[in-house]
Amino acid sequence: MTTAAPTRPRPRTRLGLGVGMDLPWGARTGFRETDDGGDITPRVRTFLERHAGDFAYSFFAFQPRHRARLRTADYVTAYDRLYAAMPGLHTRAFHHTLLNMGTPEAYDRRPAAEFANALHARYGFSWVVEDLGIWSLQGRPLPYPLPPVLTEEGLRLATANARQARELLEPPLHVEFPGFTEGGSFVLGGLDGFDYFRRLAEDADVHVTLDVGHVLSYQWLKGRTGRAMFDELERLPLDRCRELHLSGCQIVDGKFRDLHHGILLDEQIELTRHLLPRCPNLLGVTYEDPVYGDDGELVEKSRRNYARLRDLVTAWAGRDTP
Repeated sequence: MTTAAPTRPRPRTRLGLGVGMDLPWGARTGFRETDDGGDITPRVRTFLERHAGDFAYSFFAFQPRHRARLRTADYVTAYDRLYAAMPGLHTRAFHHTLLNMGTPEAYDRRPAAEFANALHARYGFSWVVEDLGIWSLQGRPLPYPLPPVLTEEGLRLATANARQARELLEPPLHVEFPGFTEGGSFVLGGLDGFDYFRRLAEDADVHVTLDVGHVLSYQWLKGRTGRAMFDELERLPLDRCRELHLSGCQIVDGKFRDLHHGILLDEQIELTRHLLPRCPNLLGVTYEDPVYGDDGELVEKSRRNYARLRDLVTAWAGRDTP
């Protein structure tokens, strides 16, 4: 099954390998409070000193500093210092967490879009990405975004939400395939998740991001393991895919777990190898949420498959874009 390409231009270059970081406030691998507006922690700074040269682009996932009304002034000092610590990474994206595109509830996403647009004016984001999930209900954030409701009505609402988010944002929007981690979320509705996502992308006219772990979590949920993990992928909107994400995952008692612990599965590398030639508009591949010590070095268990991913993406990025 094929889908029509987006109306936006095809990429002129392959960016290569990027890094995505979750930087919560108050964590050792995040932002820290300071009297003059905030900063990255020493561990994050050391990681960037050691590894920023590995990457062609970056994003960080938005984490609220507090529950007050969103104001860019509360964040830009820390964000300025983050970007100053990686001066060679000029291509920047922003992983939003407040667009809440999967929700079936009425939700005002204008403040979240205005916040992202203000940051874009300062930092020049190449795109904004967010999982197609239910991030909050009745104003209360969830610990892990739930998949959207897989019904025709759920699809209609999520499509309208994605279209609205695209129209509100100044940078291009990438809608990310949601996670289906068994035991960490639950699924309502019986529509096929791949068909659902393709129909939404086409009707909302958005680019997409495929998180390789999220795709595998859906395959595991459907019992498609081993070589069957490659089945049914043509149902996805591969022509609209601009980015792949890979974060640490694990299979526990036959169940897929999206743990973000930095350690990539062999299956993630193999699925990435499979997807690279099948996503003609792909810009880059992101290693998301690396885990590292005080010395800035990746934890030992993550190094083997990180190196395999880096080599795979380097070879792909070096080829001419068709």
